[in-house]
Amino acid sequence: MRVLNTNYDDSAKFVLRFTVGFLMLFHGIGKVSHGVSFLEGMFTNAGLPAFMAYGAYLGEILAPLMLIIGFRVKIASLLIIGTMIGAIGLAHLGDIFAITKHGAWAIELPMFYMLASLTIFLQGAGKYSVDERSS
Repeated sequence: MRVLNTNYDDSAKFVLRFTVGFLMLFHGIGKVSHGVSFLEGMFTNAGLPAFMAYGAYLGEILAPLMLIIGFRVKIASLLIIGTMIGAIGLAHLGDIFAITKHGAWAIELPMFYMLASLTIFLQGAGKYSVDERSS
């Protein structure tokens, strides 16, 4: 009996990279459209320098674009993980053990981005990436 090759690892890596990058990019576009002044306040309230708010552009614009094209995905995924740790720490710390009125975990979105980015970090870019083609 002949078994068909059903190894879709590289396709799955691309779909995951594209999904995380594409969806995270909307958050970055929101920051570009409306600015990060509300984040500056969160940082200063936490005793951190306000300029750190501009790091959101790295984690929500640059890193997603890097994921989508497959350029230095380990660095990009670490940027997103750091951004999500910051988002949870600054904006959602009180929500860690909370459930929304619809029954969802209150921090499920930042956790999704963080854990999906961790998965990308662990798996690498795959062959459908800029880095793979330049090797």
